[in-house]
Amino acid sequence: MNLEDVKPKPLGDVPGSPENIKLKDFHPISAFKTTTTTILQSRHPVIDMHAHAWQPDTDIHELVKRMEAANVKKSVVLSFETGPGFDDIATRYADYPDKFDIWCGFDYTGYDEPGNHWIDHAIAELERCQKKGAKGVGELGDKGIGEYYSRPVPGYGMHLNDERMQPLLKRSGELGLPVSVHIADPIWMYLPMDEHNDGLMNAYNWRIDTTGEGILNHAQLLDTLEEAVRKNPGTNFIACHLANCSHDLEILGNMLDNYQNLYADITSRLKEIATVPRYAKSFIEKYQDRLLYGSDAGYDPKSTLDFATKIYQATFRLLESADEHIYEHDLFKYHWPLYGLQLSDSILNKLYQGNAMKLMNQ
Repeated sequence: MNLEDVKPKPLGDVPGSPENIKLKDFHPISAFKTTTTTILQSRHPVIDMHAHAWQPDTDIHELVKRMEAANVKKSVVLSFETGPGFDDIATRYADYPDKFDIWCGFDYTGYDEPGNHWIDHAIAELERCQKKGAKGVGELGDKGIGEYYSRPVPGYGMHLNDERMQPLLKRSGELGLPVSVHIADPIWMYLPMDEHNDGLMNAYNWRIDTTGEGILNHAQLLDTLEEAVRKNPGTNFIACHLANCSHDLEILGNMLDNYQNLYADITSRLKEIATVPRYAKSFIEKYQDRLLYGSDAGYDPKSTLDFATKIYQATFRLLESADEHIYEHDLFKYHWPLYGLQLSDSILNKLYQGNAMKLMNQ
């Protein structure tokens, strides 16, 4: 028999052939016959330190049922809002004061005008929000262009270490309000969108162009976080999403070593660190007293309630089980498989609730 007779023939335009599979459509199903663990409830009660309220029509009563079914005893709702926007969200959740803590944003109105006269109004609004029930500040956010997360006025061009920000950060600490900060995004979003970017499929959707004037890169953004934390030792900061150091957790670890007023949440980053489980588990074990659980529930505009249930179950599985080669295409857009970290019972208790209770003096 001639070898040419058994070689695969090019399929050309035949539907379903490998030559025609697009990268964005690559959703492998694991062929390994490994354990699949379903965890409907967390091993310990959970304080979810990173949730949202972006969908005004969310059925709060149904959300509470989903939380209770998953053993989530409280959610911290990072509203971004000040003024009437904050008041509206506080009212929406008012029926369940024990189930939700609402955090406010900063009011940047007038920040770009000559002088620093806006700060008095901003501090007054922060104090008003606290009296209205705010238990913290966040989620502040800067991916390079400045503090643009807070509403109704974004602080474009003003970064966390900007001198104009410091009175607000200091006052937050004096009021006992922790500050939750989203700094940068995962490194894949800043790397070239080419064949060497191993997070390309997710990074493409969230890619960040730092070529414009005044836009900070990944390392520069982390510098702004560290400087703000250093300048405000009386204020507790939460670096959202592991400070977006999934690729190099030692960057975050060094900051945690140096600043006792810094915490970090794992929100939406298990999908990155659980692909390197021994590295991730070692980090979590070392910094077990400074890490917080978060779900990001509430940001999905299509299925807020379903997303909450799915993300609870998926994250509990990754934290508690030893399952291997897990794909979660419906939740996470990376192509790589994930692995359970099988954290110890004592670490799970700290991550799920103990550290949050310490941070919030509960």
